Amino acid sequence: MFRTLFRSVAVLGAAAFLLGAGHKAVAQDNAASPRERVQLATKSLQSWYDESTGLYKTTGWWNSANAITTLTDEAKIQHTHEFDPVFENTFTAGQKKFNGFINDYYDDEGWWALGWIGAYDVTHRPAYLAMAESIFKDMSGGWSDTCGGGIWWSKERKYKNAIANELYLSVAAHLATRAKSKAERKQYLETAEREWKWFAGSGMINGDGLINDGLNAKCENNHETTWTYNQGVVIGGLAEMSRKDHDAALIPEAQKIAAAAMASPVLVKDGVLHDPCEPKCGGDGSQFKGIFVRNLRELNQRSKVTGYVVFVRKNADSIWAGAKAPEYHLGVVWAEPYGDADASSQSSALDALVAAEAKSR
Repeated sequence: MFRTLFRSVAVLGAAAFLLGAGHKAVAQDNAASPRERVQLATKSLQSWYDESTGLYKTTGWWNSANAITTLTDEAKIQHTHEFDPVFENTFTAGQKKFNGFINDYYDDEGWWALGWIGAYDVTHRPAYLAMAESIFKDMSGGWSDTCGGGIWWSKERKYKNAIANELYLSVAAHLATRAKSKAERKQYLETAEREWKWFAGSGMINGDGLINDGLNAKCENNHETTWTYNQGVVIGGLAEMSRKDHDAALIPEAQKIAAAAMASPVLVKDGVLHDPCEPKCGGDGSQFKGIFVRNLRELNQRSKVTGYVVFVRKNADSIWAGAKAPEYHLGVVWAEPYGDADASSQSSALDALVAAEAKSR
């Protein structure tokens, strides 16, 4: 009883910090510093946080995993533990919906695995890393020889797509640098290498260097939409792999995909990211762009490219131009007209603000 009471007070205390007097001195206009922008946007995001479920109102299951990941990135940049009660609460309450954060979709599982890896990085709590490993074990059950390898999108085993396999790569790469034993780290790295070998040869990377949504029944590129997040997750995964693998070819491969995305007239207009679904992206597309920027920041940590920093700042400035007091809601579109906002679009845009903040330090 006392532990539950303490946890509730801690979570509410964190929310009070974010929503209360702690931000009265923050600049209330577009001249706000990168740090102040993040504070205000985080305050807005956390207004949607539901302590009873550990998730975010107005958005979905996998989007909430991304919101948690955004908080872990901010916590790492600021070396703060202010969000630890949120992580603890979601770790417990979130499992009321899906025990062990496992459901029928391997991509959903990958988002939660990355979220708990991020929370482990902040808190060093072993249970978070163990959860990520448990989720990854379930994801591994999706591998099959159909189309020469790769994991399925869902447990119906009917579709092999980019995002599930990119997440499989990224989670394996992140576990390869965090697992406790040398044997486990070696196994995770080998899995990431096997996945990348298959993915690079799968045909999903098209002639423009962009990644389409998945494979058709003939195991060929289906030429469906080149979503921004499909360009993002893989570059972050390759960047993480390069930390452990020391393969000189991995970073150039990631850079080629990043460059193709940033040069795409479909995905970038006047230097600002856009997805083809805008301004009506439903419950999924509103999350995509932030995932690209988050992973571009990871790639930049492994290979300093001036153009990446310029791109991130351009997008952050464009996002903030649409942020209005007192809510500072951030819409699904990152330029005029900014469109509607919810927890998904907020956390996505916040990813870009966090990346810009990191580059300002």
